[in-house]
Amino acid sequence: MIKNRLKAHWLDNKATLNGWLSINSAFVSEIMADQGFDSLTVDMQHGAVSYEGMLAMLQAMRASQVVPMVRVPWNEPSVIMKALDAGAYGIICPMINSASQAEEFVASLRYPPDGIRSFGPTRANFSAGSNYAQEANGEIVGLAMIETAEAYADIQEIVKTPGLDGVYIGPADLTLGLTKGRLIPGFDRTEPEMVEVIKDILNIAKSAGIYAGIHCGSAKYAAKAVNWGFNFTTISNDVRILATAASNLTAEAREQIGVCAGRSRQDRGGY
Repeated sequence: MIKNRLKAHWLDNKATLNGWLSINSAFVSEIMADQGFDSLTVDMQHGAVSYEGMLAMLQAMRASQVVPMVRVPWNEPSVIMKALDAGAYGIICPMINSASQAEEFVASLRYPPDGIRSFGPTRANFSAGSNYAQEANGEIVGLAMIETAEAYADIQEIVKTPGLDGVYIGPADLTLGLTKGRLIPGFDRTEPEMVEVIKDILNIAKSAGIYAGIHCGSAKYAAKAVNWGFNFTTISNDVRILATAASNLTAEAREQIGVCAGRSRQDRGGY
């Protein structure tokens, strides 16, 4: 079986950079895979991605050295197993709120005797190479999302879950839950109370001997997170990258051209 390069980097104490795919497009996936990310995650929770789309997107990554991952829509065994059978080398699972839920998540990732995963790696048999059944348990990465007040309250027990590779902080939902809507949800938290929570989760994970990741909105914040000790950082997603590039390009063009026809951002929508 082809080795999981994320695990190799983490064992060497090297931080990794993850890209995020929300557009249901194999072509976008192929383009993103060629941009230097260590891994790419197909977002099946909030992304506009179907199972068929995910499968094609994983196939499009194969020519690169990028590690293919999937954020599943929920902690549901059949969905997790289908993503793995399609060739995912890592699963990010949202809304893990307790140690028992973390145990259920890990069980879905591993073949017996370590878990309950059913054997049928339809595509992974080809994409991951030989000896998949014998080696998959040791190569697949499982990251539990910590993004609710409930999860933070039980973080000390969640990180003790046998077989859990790491935790992944979702700052938007975590902020929403912990502040009860007082702070606007989003990435790149700078509020002292949220920075304290983020660092606390990181330190608890490290103390338990597992890895920690976080979703960032900018390269600057990702660098800050790595300096704090995070092993795995995601920067933005394909939607925001495309929107930002297009917005900057049109703004620059209008500035260079001068007065010309156009519409404001407030005019969006409808015909």
